[in-house]
Amino acid sequence: MTTEDRRLNPHTGYTRRHWEAIADGLVEAAWRWASPRGARLDLPGPPSSNGARSDGLEGYARTFLAAAFRIAGAGGDDPHDWLPRYAEGLRAGTRAPGRDDADSWPTILDHDVAGQPMVESASVAIGLRLTRPWLWDRLDEPAQDRVENWLRGALRHVASPNNWYLFPFTVAGFLESVGRGDGETARARTRALELLDAWYRGDGWYSDGDGRAFDHYNGWALHLYPVLDAHLTGKHDVHGDRLRRHLADLSLMFGGDGAPLHFGRSLTYRFAAASAIGLGAVTGDTPLAPGVSRRLLSGALRHFVDRGAFSPDGLLSIGWHGPHRPTAQHYSGPGSPYWASKAFVCLLAPPDHPLWTDPELPAPVEEEDRVVALPAPGLLLQSTVADGIVRLHNHGSDHVRPEEGEGAAGDDPHYGRLAYSTHTGPTAVGNPADNHLDVIVDGVRSVRRRIHPLGTGPDWAASWHRPVFVSGSPMRPGLRVESMTLARGPWELRAHRIVAAPCGSRVSLTGWAVGLEATSELFPLHGWETPDEVRAPHGTAYTRWAVMPRLTADAEGTCLFAALALLTADLAPPSPPVVEVPEGDRIIVHWRDGSHTRISFEPLVVTHS
Repeated sequence: MTTEDRRLNPHTGYTRRHWEAIADGLVEAAWRWASPRGARLDLPGPPSSNGARSDGLEGYARTFLAAAFRIAGAGGDDPHDWLPRYAEGLRAGTRAPGRDDADSWPTILDHDVAGQPMVESASVAIGLRLTRPWLWDRLDEPAQDRVENWLRGALRHVASPNNWYLFPFTVAGFLESVGRGDGETARARTRALELLDAWYRGDGWYSDGDGRAFDHYNGWALHLYPVLDAHLTGKHDVHGDRLRRHLADLSLMFGGDGAPLHFGRSLTYRFAAASAIGLGAVTGDTPLAPGVSRRLLSGALRHFVDRGAFSPDGLLSIGWHGPHRPTAQHYSGPGSPYWASKAFVCLLAPPDHPLWTDPELPAPVEEEDRVVALPAPGLLLQSTVADGIVRLHNHGSDHVRPEEGEGAAGDDPHYGRLAYSTHTGPTAVGNPADNHLDVIVDGVRSVRRRIHPLGTGPDWAASWHRPVFVSGSPMRPGLRVESMTLARGPWELRAHRIVAAPCGSRVSLTGWAVGLEATSELFPLHGWETPDEVRAPHGTAYTRWAVMPRLTADAEGTCLFAALALLTADLAPPSPPVVEVPEGDRIIVHWRDGSHTRISFEPLVVTHS
């Protein structure tokens, strides 16, 4: 057991040796499930939609990533003799791709035809690039040719229209680094960088493809691949500058207990949410002091280690803390959680690097209460020192592609909610939705799909959406919901303007879904008629069983609703502000410090005095 160092690391106790030990345990545990020649790690559990063969490649590729960071960061020292195992797996997997046997890898095809191997090709390429002197350079030329031929499938097939274009980019970067580049690799890299520029929305934020998909993929994919490539090439480019800007925001998204925000898809990757912080520390593209970077990195890793992310046999489960199927996507299989390996990029910083030698410093959430608007993605961050909770109010990220109709799908708990936090998770489909404003027409509740930002200010964000009904007519003519969140301390003012509600409609607003770990309240201010409490028996990623406050009222035509929401683990939260709605279309907030905020919806105007 690695000894904690609370002198240098007063917040987490974790040292670089802890990171090495956890990487060692992660890889060793997974290798117990290796195929006969080690080409696949067929981990136990239900297969993904991609099938067991693809899942086994996923286990190999993603653990190779952890091993490569570990070994490269140690200057080639391989105390567990992993590289010979991975080398033999390469030989076996690429000998006859697509063959139905125990070791052959699946071929790389288009993203819509069992395309998952394209994702894994990037991890294989990074692993080979990082360990080149000790693995690739020791392969015989026929084996190198077979590996290249398999990898080139990523350059010759169609990627999913999002971060997937960085997988052929990464493969091409490796091939060029070993003298195997050509026009095909150059085209793959140019295309990826062109798309990356098109998806850049400013202030360090990329959308994950066309549309408005902002989530953890911004850090663990869209920043990680180009910046790591530039670092390994010995260059610095605009992508490093963008990462530096992004880390100013990302550093605010971790709770006092180390938890990242439970928001967006692929959350089973867990502490990969901190990978961009580690990369920035390695490359120097960061505004964060080394002690802050380590606090965030080790806090995230320890959060999951201490809360059961690793099973007793050392495997990462599909879930958040422990196993939790609603956290997964259809493409999540037993090997999927091992994209968490990206966090070990921090091990590329050697033991004498300030990332490991400077004293650990407080995380931003531990310094002061904050409310920070992020205009590019349309998000509002709110954090409180007293309980260490970070809350994200979503007025801009919806993961709906431009070609999709707004009524094309049902509820998406990972994007459709009004708010997310480091302390709570969304309720599962089939349970009442948390943090949701729904319009109820003919007994059918609406969901929130495409989100249209209306603007942000220093302490507020707003958006509108067309309510979508999952049965019957998917939309009602003219019906729209305008939503606005104003935050200060732990308090959230949630104001909603319903436009063109049909006769006989009802509306409801739910608060945060909690178990026994926090307090969740909703205080009606205007328009709401009935407060009550609703249960979510399927719970969340944080609690097996959850409860949330709810407000309901009748609605017809255009009407305004306002409420105060509270999520806190503070036993003595500050007093709420006083809120008045003098004319039914304006809201005035009287804060306890004597300041005032005035809000109107047509047009949306927020002023402070």
